[in-house]
Amino acid sequence: MIELTNGEITLRPFSLADRRQWQRVRRENRDWLGQWEATVPKIGRNSQSESGAASFSKMLRTFRKEARAGRSFSFAIFRGPNLIGQINLGGIIYGALRGGHIGYWISKEYANRGYMTEAVNMVTDFAFNELALHRLEINIRPENEASIRVAEKCGYLYEGLRPRYLHIDGAWRDHHCFVRENIAIK
Repeated sequence: MIELTNGEITLRPFSLADRRQWQRVRRENRDWLGQWEATVPKIGRNSQSESGAASFSKMLRTFRKEARAGRSFSFAIFRGPNLIGQINLGGIIYGALRGGHIGYWISKEYANRGYMTEAVNMVTDFAFNELALHRLEINIRPENEASIRVAEKCGYLYEGLRPRYLHIDGAWRDHHCFVRENIAIK
């Protein structure tokens, strides 16, 4: 199990014991996070989504399978015993590209206190130092000024606009692409 800590926050994989706290934080932040949340476009006949423990368990199984394969690492962000957010290092490709992307969310109660900046720095260090990735991206909606500040504070540079990049909050949305390269990889 990969656990990252800086003394103030801890990043670790979710466990079944986190289900109630995750559901509570997500429920309390539904409106806060809704405008930034990825959605699945309706293509043909979509199956019914699962709810409650079944969907949380399925999410954990997927996270574990992806981590074992080295394709994605999903971390719960804790400050002491409190779940305050989540950060994912996904889309990992090795070989000639050696890259991936970071996505994250934080509870409104803990926003604008530097915790997400710390989490992004910790995951970036893990990706560069442990996985020897060369390039990381953070793709952010242009309206999400707080998230843009996080990327910039973490040394990510604006690369350009990605029109209609991800399906967010029910529609295809433009994103700004921020990139950081591992200069130690030649």
